[in-house]
Amino acid sequence: MPTQKLYAGAKLRETRQRLGLTQKDFAVKLGVSLPYLNQMENNNRPVSTTVVLALAQEFGFDVTELSTGDAERMVSDMREALADPVFADDPPPLADLRLTASNAPAFARAFLELHRAYRQTHERLASLDEALGREDARTQPSPWDEVRDFFHYCDNYIDAVDHAAERFATSAAPGRTIGDHAADKLASLGITITGSDSGKLRHFDRETKTLHLSSRAEPETRTFQMLLQLALLTQDKLLEATLDLARFQSDAARAIAKIGLANYFAGAAQMPYGAFLQAAQDTRHDLEILANRFGASIEQVCHRLSTLQRPGAKGIPFFFVRVDQAGTITKRHSATRLQFARFGGACPLWNVHRAFETPGRFLRQLAETPDGVRYISLARDVSKPGGSFGAPVRRFAISLGCEVKHADALVYADDLDPTNARAFEPIGISCRICERTDCHQRSVPPLERRLQVTPDERDVLPYKVG
Repeated sequence: MPTQKLYAGAKLRETRQRLGLTQKDFAVKLGVSLPYLNQMENNNRPVSTTVVLALAQEFGFDVTELSTGDAERMVSDMREALADPVFADDPPPLADLRLTASNAPAFARAFLELHRAYRQTHERLASLDEALGREDARTQPSPWDEVRDFFHYCDNYIDAVDHAAERFATSAAPGRTIGDHAADKLASLGITITGSDSGKLRHFDRETKTLHLSSRAEPETRTFQMLLQLALLTQDKLLEATLDLARFQSDAARAIAKIGLANYFAGAAQMPYGAFLQAAQDTRHDLEILANRFGASIEQVCHRLSTLQRPGAKGIPFFFVRVDQAGTITKRHSATRLQFARFGGACPLWNVHRAFETPGRFLRQLAETPDGVRYISLARDVSKPGGSFGAPVRRFAISLGCEVKHADALVYADDLDPTNARAFEPIGISCRICERTDCHQRSVPPLERRLQVTPDERDVLPYKVG
């Protein structure tokens, strides 16, 4: 079978610009001619083996980044956007979308921003909530969506923050847990830690320098909240510098992102990269062992596993998602080719929805997406009690998964048979962009196919997909 050619012009150009080199200087360092480099950067020629080796040797570049990047995410996002009925029934072919994502990523992002602005304007009008004429009724992305996309396109890995958290974790005195270390550091800043029954997980009183932590929270949650507060107090310059690079469009998005970065620091300190990656590999990603070893919750461990994308020391590319009981995605990230719907819920055939029916148990699923890629998916319910009688219980389900080619590295795959094609359940992303023609759980027709309606017949669906 011939080797697949690698076209990564946009990533090659971004690398050169990040290094501050002209095309001429970059070509010299890579050992190629200027015209040849120009052709590669414009995707007129594939990236040669010589260039791949030179990138690794000359710049220490993680060459696997050439074949990942943002292209697959943008293709998935554009397909979902083009499934909007506003684009009628003749969307561009998939090949054109891939070409746009690869050759003109800035244009693809601009298109996604435009569609998002349209959706938000449309939703404001449809809601009849007097948004018209108000000062805040502008067509800029919502702060929450801006922040979600920031982490999405950073591969959910923030290098500088991750390294800072790891340095803090490894500076703990022998025999001290990360919780002890965080408490020691806060005490050195003159901060008193006390329990609270107010119902809030965390409240920091800057005047009295008192950190109030919920006495009802689990130990791992208390540790996480201490680390989060510590990040806000001691890592402000690093967080602000990272936010400057993101160039958010609103102060609200920047504020939300700062909390997100502090959360990232807390998780990375609780589960420092090197030690956690090694433990994950040694235990074959046994979530319960990892949770016990690092004093973390199952959800925290799953989220951390999805961030192990440090150049030169990457873990297994996982996807991680959390859904509520209505099926709405509340957290999502994918370092795999599987991308989640930006709007609406997840595919109903996915085992994450069944996790609510079996509390406290791990559900395993072998699944195949319409593009033929096969995955192993692990799902479990996550309940967050209110801590008192009558307090509401927040219920979610989480899912962690990866491509089935990594099954040998997962303890959860030991008695499964990934060689049996019939063991894989068909799943999709969103009904509007799913290509399956015979899905019994389809909620709306696929936008890219013609429908056949026969009045004298009724199958599972009231139409047939052509």
